[in-house]
Amino acid sequence: MDTKILHTLEYRKILNTLQSYAQTTMGKKKAEQLEPISELEEVKRLLQQTDEAFTFDRLKGSPSFGGIVDITASVKRAEIGGTLNPHELLGISNTTLAARRLKRQIAALHEDEKIESLFFISDQLSEQKALEDAIRVCIDDNAEVADSASVTLAQIRRELRGGEARIREKLDSMIRSSTVSKMLQDQLITIRGDRFVIPVKAEYRSYFGGIVHDQSGSGATLFIEPESIVAMNNKLRETRIREEREIEVILQKLTALVSEQGEWLLYDVDLLGSLDFIFAKARHARELKATLPRMNDRGFIKLKKGRHPLIAIENVVPTDIELGNDYTSIIVTGPNTGGKTVTLKTIGLLSLMAMSGLFVPAEDGSQLCVFDAIYADIGDEQSIEQNLSTFSSHMTNIIRILKNMTTKSLVLLDELGAGTDPAEGSALAISILEHMHQTGCRMVATTHYSELKAYAYERKGVINASMEFDVNTLSPTYRLLVGVPGRSNAFAIAERLGLPGYILDYARGEVKEEDQRVEHMIASLEENRLTAEQERENAERLRQDMERLRSRHQSELEKLEQQRERRIEKAEEDARNIVDKARAEAEKIIADLRQLAMEEGASVKEHKLIAARKQLDEAEPERRKKTVKRTGSAPKTRAIGPGDEVHVYSLNQKGHVVELSGTKEAVVQLGIMKMKVSLDDLELKQSAPEAKPKQKPVTAMKRTRDDNVKSELDLRGTNLEEALMETDRFIDEAFLANLGQIYIIHGKGTGILRSGIQDYLRKHKHIKSYRLGNYGEGGNGVTVAELE
Repeated sequence: MDTKILHTLEYRKILNTLQSYAQTTMGKKKAEQLEPISELEEVKRLLQQTDEAFTFDRLKGSPSFGGIVDITASVKRAEIGGTLNPHELLGISNTTLAARRLKRQIAALHEDEKIESLFFISDQLSEQKALEDAIRVCIDDNAEVADSASVTLAQIRRELRGGEARIREKLDSMIRSSTVSKMLQDQLITIRGDRFVIPVKAEYRSYFGGIVHDQSGSGATLFIEPESIVAMNNKLRETRIREEREIEVILQKLTALVSEQGEWLLYDVDLLGSLDFIFAKARHARELKATLPRMNDRGFIKLKKGRHPLIAIENVVPTDIELGNDYTSIIVTGPNTGGKTVTLKTIGLLSLMAMSGLFVPAEDGSQLCVFDAIYADIGDEQSIEQNLSTFSSHMTNIIRILKNMTTKSLVLLDELGAGTDPAEGSALAISILEHMHQTGCRMVATTHYSELKAYAYERKGVINASMEFDVNTLSPTYRLLVGVPGRSNAFAIAERLGLPGYILDYARGEVKEEDQRVEHMIASLEENRLTAEQERENAERLRQDMERLRSRHQSELEKLEQQRERRIEKAEEDARNIVDKARAEAEKIIADLRQLAMEEGASVKEHKLIAARKQLDEAEPERRKKTVKRTGSAPKTRAIGPGDEVHVYSLNQKGHVVELSGTKEAVVQLGIMKMKVSLDDLELKQSAPEAKPKQKPVTAMKRTRDDNVKSELDLRGTNLEEALMETDRFIDEAFLANLGQIYIIHGKGTGILRSGIQDYLRKHKHIKSYRLGNYGEGGNGVTVAELE
């Protein structure tokens, strides 16, 4: 992309703002180096990354890149054999830890909300847990080598602490002595050059042996190492040298580990910079209230409420622009300070931002094009040094644009043909516009020449536009009006400002009749436009009112439905409480009857009591199924036909289609009931099975019995007493239902349940014979009994 256009459209200011949202030096560097791209797929990929980061920021908040530093120089120095210091090693450890944490955060969100691009980048971050742990063991949070770095270092530091303690103890006893204390300036112990010393008054120097290491600025105090601790200080110094050597060995080992992972660490740094840069774009979009534009490469631009990003949002006037479909060139006319230049820069700068993978400050649904280049001639670039006039400067730029532009370029021209004779300037402007229009590029030009209004009106693919001007307030509104050429407001402004009427009348007489007709036509168009716009605003206001009413009614309807559901649930709960109370009373009565039967030998059969309890259980009202709410027409994979299983929305029931009744209704079988239902009230659940070829009927004998009685009883999990009661009840029901054979499932287990049941069957009057189940019937876990 031409660097001149980046300067003209103030693209670098956008990058400076973008850099402020990056949290790492790597991210800031990538933001600084950002440039527009002319490949559609690459631009879409960059915008997808920004969109995913925007989603992450919206759902989880912006991730922290704290602890991440640019370790590139440190890693490269480790690779060539240099030894890293503790600060550098701690930076590497913190960076790998933060990278691992960021990788987990992105992976966690990816499980719920697909963010493919971010996940792909973060998934490439290497796991450096071993290196991180090795550094953490040796280097503490203050970038100091810890005692735990090695056994030898821990031993040396114990010796250091012991030696220092002995020296302090020796000096403490010395300065507390009455003989020595009077020779001291202060009763304290200090250090000079790694040697422990005491402050001695200068006049007592001759009474003190040892070594003088320093003196105060006034010379009144000498810092003397007493002779009695010289040997101890020497030994302490030797121990410190051993400590330094051991620390150097530890740092070299850690540096070697860094060097081994150098290639991965450098790659991780680049990935972290990319992620920081992507999230910076998302934060920039959030602060700018920008949206994701749809991109194309067919020269189509459609901005909805587009705003210039460098103008405060409370001051900027949004612009609606469409270019590249019905017309490829726009000629904007209007007075100075009306906003024409800002409109040009808005189109160009938003195109550059989108081509750089940035969101643009416009409403959702805006579209922008990936151009091979954007050219602009904006502003007065007169150069005294080059001896170029304003006109010459403009011509120089335009000639360069004519040489380089293609059919896939965007050209922005401000005040075309200005700076020279109006007649020649307008003719030259029309000629340049015609050439560019025939080339097929996308073009927006501003001008003062009225001749260009006629050119735009007559030329197919070119349209007039103007900047709106409020004659009542004598000020521009900065709104772009596409399709309406700009009109001259000189007479209206002069009249409002108080210019005498006879002067205005004379001036109007000097204007050509043709020009007056054009002005009247433009005034009429603008009046019609204002009327249509006001009607549109009224219609939009009515639509919004209706939408609010509809939303309120829907809300009230849902509230009423919820109240209805709660009342029904309350009624069901009350009914269940009543049944529970009745059940408790019945249980008490049954218990009393059972006890009475046992005491008096009454012949009340247990299975009858169980059957009575079952009838009581069945008396409990079933919980009502909630009505399924339908939010819209159900999608149908095919037309509903006879035999299909369907769901009836209004009844919340399943049924089968018997036949179609016309084109809008169907007869549906719902249990024992048939009814006509609208096809819109049906949802296809399962298509009718395909007809199978008829098989030859097989003659079979069937005993008359009650189909509700099962032929098997499952007693697994019960004790013997309960099992015998259930078996007695089961045999009675099977006998009455005229069953010939029954299956009693007792399981294998310990055999107690099987033996007890078989003993009971042996004595029962309705049992003809019994046996264990065969293979395929359950084996030893089932007893098969034949009834009389």
